Amino acid sequence: MTKEKEPQKVNSQETNMGENIEMESIDSNLNLSGDTNESSTSSNEAQQQPDDQEQKTTSDELSDKLEQMNDKYLRLAAEFDNYRRRTLKEKQELILNGGEDVIKSLLPILDDFERAIKLLQETSQENDTALEGTELIYNKLLTTLKARGLKPIEAINKELDTDFHEAIANVPVEDNSKKNLIIDIVQQGYTLNEKVIRYAKVVVGQ
Repeated sequence: MTKEKEPQKVNSQETNMGENIEMESIDSNLNLSGDTNESSTSSNEAQQQPDDQEQKTTSDELSDKLEQMNDKYLRLAAEFDNYRRRTLKEKQELILNGGEDVIKSLLPILDDFERAIKLLQETSQENDTALEGTELIYNKLLTTLKARGLKPIEAINKELDTDFHEAIANVPVEDNSKKNLIIDIVQQGYTLNEKVIRYAKVVVGQ
């Protein structure tokens, strides 16, 4: 009886040992698989970090290029606007003063008319008809030129203004109210559309 029971005990021990070995192998396999997942995760993270850095660098470069192109565009737009304004101003001045040379060439003729009228006024009354005719022609010519923007410069009893007047002589005056004022015009000055084309030559009292 005793000899038959002993082999059964040995078999149960062997069974327990086999189960323990199988459990250990399963645990080792689980540990190995866990280590493999951790290593693969860490490798993926290591790959993502350089990719993120490259994307950030590319984004910064694109931002810099965009800022440079925007600045260049604004500069070109400002230069073009200045060019447009300058050419428009030059065009307007050309339209206004396009006949400046012609009008300048007619100023000596106006001077001759003024001298002729002054001479006729100083002669006898027999020349009234000649005076009226000369004044008529002079006024007609002056009116035509005024319509083109010509304007005589006012000077008599005005203070000397070097922007419009050129003093060629100083004359003593007894009337203190006329001191430092223009008392005579030697040559009439003119402006064309507010631009001086000939300064008035004047005499100033002192």
